Amino acid sequence: MIKKLNQRIPANSLSYVLIFGGIIFLVVLLGIIPLNRYNANRSQDIKEIQARIDEQKGLGGLYQSLKIASEKKENHVLPNPAKTRLSRQDVDKFQDIFRAEAGKSGLMTISLTPDVKTVAIGSQNLLYNVTIKGEFANFQKLLVKLGALSYIDQIEEINIKQNSDSMEFRLKIWIALAN
Repeated sequence: MIKKLNQRIPANSLSYVLIFGGIIFLVVLLGIIPLNRYNANRSQDIKEIQARIDEQKGLGGLYQSLKIASEKKENHVLPNPAKTRLSRQDVDKFQDIFRAEAGKSGLMTISLTPDVKTVAIGSQNLLYNVTIKGEFANFQKLLVKLGALSYIDQIEEINIKQNSDSMEFRLKIWIALAN
């Protein structure tokens, strides 16, 4: 039966099949496989770009909120009141006012004591040694509020110490006294 089959298929037809089979194999090997790899690489690039687009969409809301927050920046206008003097009877009011302003600024007053050496009857100024605790941003707010008090002559010294839980601020504040 194999002899009969060989006799029916001419030798030229077999060579044509091998030649066309080889050409198809070369087309697949040189054309379709590289194209498939190229498409796979492009598909990976598309996935990466889509991931970046999704990330940008997610960060878009955060960007807008930060942009709005930066535009709403508080402008601190420093007060510049006309200088006055505090009467000796009202010296205790300064302590109450200072504690209230420190509390409004988010700071905790640790100590607020007048310097005994400056309490003399003829002195023009009274020195307060102040220790407060809190955050630096709140300390800035307090300094602006203290600038609005017209009887504060000067803040002589500011010491800042970083603790593990907050910052400690020590001030020397001179109060102008009336005779």
